[in-house]
Amino acid sequence: MAERTLTPLDGYFPIPAAYFGMVLGIIGMGSAWRFAAQHWALPAVVGECLMALGVAVWLVLTCVFIYKWLFRRAAALAEVRDAIQCCFISLFPGTTMLVGVAVAPYARPLAFWLIVLGTVGQLAFAAYRSAGLWRGQHTPEATTPGVYLPTVASNLISAIALGSLGYGHWGFLFLGAGIFSWLSLEPVILARLRTMGELPRPVRPTIGIQLAPPLVACTAYLSVNGGVADIFAQVLFGYGLLQLIFLARLLVWTFEQPFSPSFWSFSFGISALSASALRFLAHDPTSPIALLSWPIFIFSNLVIGLLIIGTLIRIVQGRFLLPRPRSAGSVA
Repeated sequence: MAERTLTPLDGYFPIPAAYFGMVLGIIGMGSAWRFAAQHWALPAVVGECLMALGVAVWLVLTCVFIYKWLFRRAAALAEVRDAIQCCFISLFPGTTMLVGVAVAPYARPLAFWLIVLGTVGQLAFAAYRSAGLWRGQHTPEATTPGVYLPTVASNLISAIALGSLGYGHWGFLFLGAGIFSWLSLEPVILARLRTMGELPRPVRPTIGIQLAPPLVACTAYLSVNGGVADIFAQVLFGYGLLQLIFLARLLVWTFEQPFSPSFWSFSFGISALSASALRFLAHDPTSPIALLSWPIFIFSNLVIGLLIIGTLIRIVQGRFLLPRPRSAGSVA
């Protein structure tokens, strides 16, 4: 049988792996609510509802992800081969670990295996994707903040998840992997953002990922060290605040397009901002960051709430899925 020629539509699938970014923000905010319920006597049910919502979204997206690989293989392979979209596949094992964090209070053995499988999965994908870049075939135009995901975000999530189960000594290994991956990648990514022209509008919201590395690293560090908010934790948090100020400056530029699920790229950093501030509150209620925890918590809830509302509106409007690309015989 002759080999079939691929068409532009072979790479089309209406739900990309990037949609797993919703789980990052929802479960991350659920974790913040768990801390808030302990320290401010807020209703614990809010955090558990957010956790349940995050797990439900993960289950739906996981079924879609498996379906794509079983029955729409051409689209799945096209995503793997796409220099930008490929990085977001690491969100699947990353969110699997966060689901483990969500269910840990109710089913610790299940949480343990979800975290183990997610950790193994993220390491395997990082070896495929990030080590593959060492062959010199990656283009500068494909260097977006999404490049952080396979090695920085995934390893820091492993540290958070392991720390949540009490395996801080293992978590430190992944903390180091995540932090040094971040330090090695950031100069390259910033150079691309500064000197190689504007990001295309569909890719522009990924700049929100720039907020995540210092704040997720801060959360991971506090998770594995027993919650000791020392000078290093404060340094990480301070750099995260600086990134927040920079992104606020670029907000109008970022929103030069209609809302889409890609704006969830901001969510993990925003939720980590609140979760880490609450850990400072637990360690020392009189510290400067602890004093900011209330406004930070309110701000984070507003952002995540707006993202949820925007997504629901897109679903009601029938515009949640990716638009179908034009083929040679299509009409506008």
